[in-house]
Amino acid sequence: MMNSMNKLINDLQADHDLQNYEIIDAQQLAIDIAAQELHQVLAYLKQRGFRQLSLLTCIDWPNDQVLQLVYIVMDWDLGIHIQVRCKLDRDHPKVTTITNIYPGAQYYERDVHEFFGVEFAGNPESFKPLFLELWQDIPPMRKDFDPQAYSDAHFPERTNKVKFESKITVQEGQ
Repeated sequence: MMNSMNKLINDLQADHDLQNYEIIDAQQLAIDIAAQELHQVLAYLKQRGFRQLSLLTCIDWPNDQVLQLVYIVMDWDLGIHIQVRCKLDRDHPKVTTITNIYPGAQYYERDVHEFFGVEFAGNPESFKPLFLELWQDIPPMRKDFDPQAYSDAHFPERTNKVKFESKITVQEGQ
């Protein structure tokens, strides 16, 4: 298995500009690339047998002023997962959609757009809300989103506090 992993790393390095790579274990590899290379690298991996997009998610790094996209693709024949990671400017996060490579990415891109504010050029569906209709605040999964301030601004304070009491009684000696 490690020979196929080493061959894959060598092939990726020969054909693409990897900023970094990390062998997580015998079945997992993580690569860091520039956002401009994302489309090309994912198309290359799909041709190599990584037919399943298992996940697309985002990580907010506010101290570094970046959002990091993490795509996890899998080759079922080799049993290998690859994390393809790239960073975007936090103030203007925009990347080209990969729906022409992995059509199922459409829903992941909608989720990442809605919760982190990343724009996926070429995917008009990414602007449709999944959960947050009429949302007017910063994306709620960003680390500088303040849920208490949002709640205070959008929901009235309850004047009648509900007191919950247990209906279960414990008898002495039990």
